[in-house]
Amino acid sequence: MALRLFNTLSAKVEEFQPQEDHLVRMYSCGPTVYDYGHVGNFRTFIFVDILRRFLRQSGYKLKHVINITDVDDRIIENSARLGLTLRQYTEKYEKAFLEDAETLSVERPEYLVRATDNIPEMAAFIAELARKGFAYRADDGSYYFRVSKFPQYGKLSKKDLAHIEDGARVDSDRFDKEEVRDFALWKAPKPGETFWETEIGPGRPGWHIECSVMARKFLGDTLDMHLGGEDLIFPHHENEIAQSESLTGKPFARFWVHARFLLVEGEKMSKSLGNFYTLRDLVLKGHKPSSIRYLLTSVPFRKQLNFTFDGLKQAASSVERLRNFKLRLETGHFEPGSNPEIAALSRSTGERFTAALADDLNTAEALAAVFDMVREVNTAADAGAVKKGDVPPLLAVLERFDQIFEVLRDDDAPKIARILEWAKNEGKGGAAAAVEAIPKLSDQEIEDLIAKREAARRARDFKTSDAIRAQLTEAGIIVEDSKDGVRWKRK
Repeated sequence: MALRLFNTLSAKVEEFQPQEDHLVRMYSCGPTVYDYGHVGNFRTFIFVDILRRFLRQSGYKLKHVINITDVDDRIIENSARLGLTLRQYTEKYEKAFLEDAETLSVERPEYLVRATDNIPEMAAFIAELARKGFAYRADDGSYYFRVSKFPQYGKLSKKDLAHIEDGARVDSDRFDKEEVRDFALWKAPKPGETFWETEIGPGRPGWHIECSVMARKFLGDTLDMHLGGEDLIFPHHENEIAQSESLTGKPFARFWVHARFLLVEGEKMSKSLGNFYTLRDLVLKGHKPSSIRYLLTSVPFRKQLNFTFDGLKQAASSVERLRNFKLRLETGHFEPGSNPEIAALSRSTGERFTAALADDLNTAEALAAVFDMVREVNTAADAGAVKKGDVPPLLAVLERFDQIFEVLRDDDAPKIARILEWAKNEGKGGAAAAVEAIPKLSDQEIEDLIAKREAARRARDFKTSDAIRAQLTEAGIIVEDSKDGVRWKRK
């Protein structure tokens, strides 16, 4: 089934086909490693993860690049204030990003590339732009891109910038430019700043040139798709197009795919509003990584997601319901034979699931297809209408589902434990106090609660079973459901 995606460049949904059969060259903007990643960042990274998983499930091979922006104004300022080199400062946050991505089951790309490892290539790119007349050197040694030399500027964002007035802010932090629209390719060093000696002189790259150079270096002149959050459309991605296409004379990316902003409790996320949450903040508040991932996938990427704590609780219940259903199939006692209606349901659910994701990555409809199946199969199982031969096809549908959504494995406990350990090491007093305040249960009390949970699950009273599991988790008890029964251990 052909994948159709909304292409920001054409402003319409189009059928996607890569330039080379079965190989997708894709680039997605990664983190700027000056702080811990927040939940809005990870909505975009999880959208990219869902897309790459679906592409691979659809039979494509991937050549995927994510950049690590490890040099910018904030990084330079913060590292200088702390007396650290750029690498010493950024390695902490790069490590944290990779750990957090792993915590949310985000796959590593084929290429994870640091900006500072590609400075000579950036200088050479700028030198070639200057030779072609698209870039110029300012008196202080900085280089700027001549927007007037690229008539298609604005084609991605659909902004009319031809008549912008002098003094307007358009990606400007210096005032020695020919036109206000021109943007920085290379910044001459200020006193005390980190800089590199290159063929175009001392300095450091501008943000936009980093992505153009790294994308071209690993993927060639024309990408199949370029991904990111909607906040990057202008000026970042617009500028990438201008400088890349001016250099090569070829389209930079055939598809531009962007995820919408995330709201928190109905408002734009902001530290001043007190609704700014990193992944680690949410885990330390008692929320599971699988619940966070599920909630971030529950609304299609082109729709705005309102991230709420009630939504997180509902996500946790949804994940537990799916895990319970899978366990019921794996451990239940079914009579021999098969039911043609269940077989048809397995096929139609798989088809509906794939069709939803192929339709502009409609994750909400894909989830609905699976939950409709869960409801119908549970009803049939209660009536004894599910047979032993029906189980493998149903489990195959769940496997296809989890190849994309990755929430069925009950691996939250070790992920949470790692973040708790980090919180202790970082001296997070509140987190340490919360860990110390965990209620203590005796072994017998734990066994009694697990028995009650199992009885509730057999009675399909999932609300009670979920509540008991939450009580055990709060008490620091890791519960593992397996084919051999329930195991538990203390954190």
